[in-house]
Amino acid sequence: MTDVWAPLRATTQARIGLGRAGDSLPTRRVLEFQAAHAAARDAVHDPLDVDGLVQRLGEVGIEAPLRVCSRAGSRGEYLRRPDLGRSPADLSSLPKTKADVGFVLADGLSPRALTDHAAGMVDALVRAFDGRYRIAPVVVATQARVALGDHIGQTLGVTTVLVLIGERPGLSVADSLGIYLTHRPAPGRTDADRNCVSNIHPPDGLDYATAAAVTAALVAGARELGRSGVALKDTTRAALGGASLAGPAPSPAAARRARPAAPGRTS
Repeated sequence: MTDVWAPLRATTQARIGLGRAGDSLPTRRVLEFQAAHAAARDAVHDPLDVDGLVQRLGEVGIEAPLRVCSRAGSRGEYLRRPDLGRSPADLSSLPKTKADVGFVLADGLSPRALTDHAAGMVDALVRAFDGRYRIAPVVVATQARVALGDHIGQTLGVTTVLVLIGERPGLSVADSLGIYLTHRPAPGRTDADRNCVSNIHPPDGLDYATAAAVTAALVAGARELGRSGVALKDTTRAALGGASLAGPAPSPAAARRARPAAPGRTS
């Protein structure tokens, strides 16, 4: 019997056309669901392999990143107390810089995403910036929420901070990376002040070059506008006539639409 859903399932990670066995799902689909649920739980609870991440960063030329942690003392406390993940335990090891851009690599809710994708993403971003900006030392943050980047960015003295963070795992993807951009970071910023490029997990999600092109355009736009968030839009796709976003970053005028997070919230 021909499976008419097979061609469509091959184009997406979404659970479509699962079929049935009597009044229930086929055993194969039930087992696939259980495996995906287990992978999502593992992704949330597994600690970040900091040494492995540092090694991968070294392979793309990022040597000796700085390390900080939030006030959450354990993974369990991090999950129960999101507020602790937004506050630093100690930032005294961070230098004061006059850099334009800072990278914060945060484990978030999927440390695996950071291990798998952070090095490749940072490398793509540096290439997309093409020497236009002074870049601060890379910071690896554990038990971290997005807003921890505001404290780190302010301490470093950067104009724009990019928080690369493991996104909340779902039942289709457990290793998706997001980039949160905040211009003039400072404690108290909300999600309305940020822009987000999400779903980065090649080969099935957004690829590094595309994400880097969009992010580079947003950084340029934020510097031109003097702010990020709901006022900053990403029109890179429109600027390129709907073609692939991979390649050199568009001009600052092209940066006028990226998904800002919900106004008034702090990640």
